[in-house]
Amino acid sequence: MIVLDEELQGLGLEEAISRWYHGSVILIKALRPGTVIKDEAIAGLLRRVRQPTFVTINHGDFWRRVAAEKVFCLLCLKLTADQADEVSHWLRRLFKLPAFQTKRIRMGKVALLSLRSIQYYSVDDNLTHLLHWSTK
Repeated sequence: MIVLDEELQGLGLEEAISRWYHGSVILIKALRPGTVIKDEAIAGLLRRVRQPTFVTINHGDFWRRVAAEKVFCLLCLKLTADQADEVSHWLRRLFKLPAFQTKRIRMGKVALLSLRSIQYYSVDDNLTHLLHWSTK
């Protein structure tokens, strides 16, 4: 399951991702309908569903501020709101990399994706890993 942060709603990303991703693609608001969801509540909501991968462009509020947990993956994309239509493309490329290829492998990781690199930390160790990649 891919869970999109609320700033990614209304951009057609659920449909774009669903074209190539075989699991569910939902907005975070679907996990607690009719309420305002603060950033601090997101980890708790993710714990309630099975193996979610949370995707946000709000990297300043999540990267290095959320502890990695075995039950979810958190992906912070360094994109502006004007570049948000690139989310599907970035995810598709990321999910081809060995470190993120399956849900089982992704769980327990918090990653920061930028144009040329991916940094991530996980529950498995106290290191920040660096991968070089291209979004092209």
